[in-house]
Amino acid sequence: MTQTGFCDSGPLLDLHKKAEERRPPLRTWANTRGPKERRSLADCSATPDCRWARRVPVSAEDGIIMGYAEQDGSKDGREEEALLQCLHSLPGLRILVPGLLHREMELAMEKLGLIHDRTYAWDMFSDMMRSQAHYTFRSTELPHPFTDSTRAIVVDWLIQVHEMFNFSEETLYLTVHLLNRAMRQIKVSISKLQLLGVVCLFLAGKKEECLLPEISELCFLMDNSYSKRQLLRMERRVLCELDFELSHCPPLHFLLLTASIAHCSDQVVWMARYLLELSLLENQFVVFQPVQLASAALCLARLVLQEAHSPESEAAWCIATSLRICSEPTLQRIMHSLAVTASRAQGRETRASFVKFSTTKTLHVSAHLGLQSCPYLLGPAGAPAWPQACDGPLKGMRAGETGQHM
Repeated sequence: MTQTGFCDSGPLLDLHKKAEERRPPLRTWANTRGPKERRSLADCSATPDCRWARRVPVSAEDGIIMGYAEQDGSKDGREEEALLQCLHSLPGLRILVPGLLHREMELAMEKLGLIHDRTYAWDMFSDMMRSQAHYTFRSTELPHPFTDSTRAIVVDWLIQVHEMFNFSEETLYLTVHLLNRAMRQIKVSISKLQLLGVVCLFLAGKKEECLLPEISELCFLMDNSYSKRQLLRMERRVLCELDFELSHCPPLHFLLLTASIAHCSDQVVWMARYLLELSLLENQFVVFQPVQLASAALCLARLVLQEAHSPESEAAWCIATSLRICSEPTLQRIMHSLAVTASRAQGRETRASFVKFSTTKTLHVSAHLGLQSCPYLLGPAGAPAWPQACDGPLKGMRAGETGQHM
């Protein structure tokens, strides 16, 4: 989160204040407090010599934003024209006023409690887009002896442990990301895979949480199959193999930003969050970028719920979708895979996410009848794009057995 700007930077910005006036650390939408009053830019007496305007070279396939550059503030009217020219390859953005896009992004980040100063909102979003390539994998292939089924069982168990500790959602996404990297870079046996998953959760908690469980608690959850010494040794090994690189911009951030700009209803947001969490269980989604997963989950949630939309909501959705930076074939491919995964979630052994999103708090979105038929809503292409993995050696680990060791 350090690279994306979504870090607890409040204390750093408030060092000049008295102790009693300092604001608490920033959290994301799930943990944020009420919006704070922020100083308006109109109160600044000094006028900057130059302004920052987006220059966005885009890649050939999916249009990933790569950077921005400084523009001379004396060129009246040329700032918006230059931005429109740079965004010519992105569908829908040519007809939109850049100032409107900036304003909507600023309001969304302020609503989510992610910024102190609106001036940095667009730059933060640019950095999120630039860092996409660091959070994907070239292939879905797992090293021997791991299988997709083995990985799904471990992730399902980690989701249960994460919920028991009441960690933030960013911790879960970072945990799975670290696990995906560690499984490909560290040679471990299946008997040590559960220990590796707990270590990834422990490292993610150190980066995202304020309060952490004791090491003895983590060992107890694994039925004391591993000692404290083994856990600490594995932690040191993971940190060294990953070069202490623990940064990650989860798709949840893109989902919340897009949903806020599009003025989506609570049910659509919860449905999209459920679909996004289901993607953590499937190894086939690791090749897609976070912004692509977020866009597909939100589009599929709207398709399943079939809510009535006003002209104002349609206009807001048009602005939000113009920021998704995802080609149509890629979007359709992810939506089809998510639809198949959601339609089978209730009958699978790894159903921790299904149970988690079947409560009153989450509006029972996982039990929505539309999820059973959503592959047919997308047409014949809704068939699975990848073959189903066979059951691995961890088949005996069932949902809810958080104390059982592997």
